[in-house]
Amino acid sequence: MKLITRTIWALSLVSLFTDVASEMLYPVMPIYLKSIGFSVVLIGVLEGFAEAMAGISKGYFGNLSDNVGKRLPFVRWGYFLSALSKPMMAIFTFPLWIFSARTLDRLGKGIRTGARDAMLSDEATLQTKGTVFGFHRSLDTLGAVIGPLSALLFLYYWPANYKALFFVAFLPGLIAIVFTFLLKERKAKPQGKPVKTYFFDFLKYWKHSPVVYRKLVIGLLVFTLFNSSDVFLLLKIKESGYSDTITIGVYIFYNLIYAVSAYPLGVLADRVGLKKILIFGLLVFAMVYIGMALTQNLYFFFALFFLYGIYAASTEGVAKAWITNITDRNDTATAIGTFTSFQSVCTMLASSIAGLIWFHFGSAIAFATTAIITIAVVIYFLLFKSNNPQQHKF
Repeated sequence: MKLITRTIWALSLVSLFTDVASEMLYPVMPIYLKSIGFSVVLIGVLEGFAEAMAGISKGYFGNLSDNVGKRLPFVRWGYFLSALSKPMMAIFTFPLWIFSARTLDRLGKGIRTGARDAMLSDEATLQTKGTVFGFHRSLDTLGAVIGPLSALLFLYYWPANYKALFFVAFLPGLIAIVFTFLLKERKAKPQGKPVKTYFFDFLKYWKHSPVVYRKLVIGLLVFTLFNSSDVFLLLKIKESGYSDTITIGVYIFYNLIYAVSAYPLGVLADRVGLKKILIFGLLVFAMVYIGMALTQNLYFFFALFFLYGIYAASTEGVAKAWITNITDRNDTATAIGTFTSFQSVCTMLASSIAGLIWFHFGSAIAFATTAIITIAVVIYFLLFKSNNPQQHKF
């Protein structure tokens, strides 16, 4: 059986080019918003609202995808809206328009996430989910390497020309949309007459989902609640006295390690068990945060971000692979959407919690607290049992 099918390649390339477009703008977005008159508070409100929209909509659109028995329209529309938002950010600069454009980008992510991951799951067997999701994460994250490098190169030749960069970022987004037309809808199992789907209907899935799904998601969400934004790791480097260029360089290095490692670690997860690789990743994460609490040395920062890339490669794709292995195929998008919706809420809370601890007790205590909670989550997963002998080894 061919492990990496045409659909997996197409979805992975779509994600790669979309990430190139998004990550080209990631380093300059706060600078651009400030240049057009946004205060730090307004930037925070904008990003918080946009991420909340993405988070909650993942559950709704995942549930809707399962109810109508289709994936492809959600994938195409999701990527199209994200691509369209890029030039919109540069056309007009008044706040309501910028809010609309940024929200459109995040809404696109919410529309596509559950359906896309369900398509990936449908292309795999129980024994190859880690490989498939790992391959997708590798190509997706490669975009996070190419994007910032492209932005730095562009701004080197055309300094402070942020508006033009938004139009340039539309090009890889457009290529991503073209690749969606290489996808074909799999013939879905008969669903019966589609039921009317309300916005928060996905929350009902939690009550009716398999017990093993709830146990897994609870562990992942507790971890997420204390896994603050990567911005805090970058702030630690800045706090230690290093330049913006070095800080961005470390971030690119992390993404490169992540991109290179996700596929082989996905393959390894299928061989030794998804649970073992997930736990390994969490232990590596705890080591990174203990290290961040103790060091200010640049070489150690690079070593820690190397390990941080290994952590991300060991957990993000593997967690989704595990979820799709313990849920019904007809509920895959709902299961992924529900998890990622809760995850988005926890991620926002995590940054607030980390910020408060950092402000009152310093960065070392903030990082150490996260490491301790992560060790507790590792113990939880070590005691975790599937209670389903028919499932692939976890």
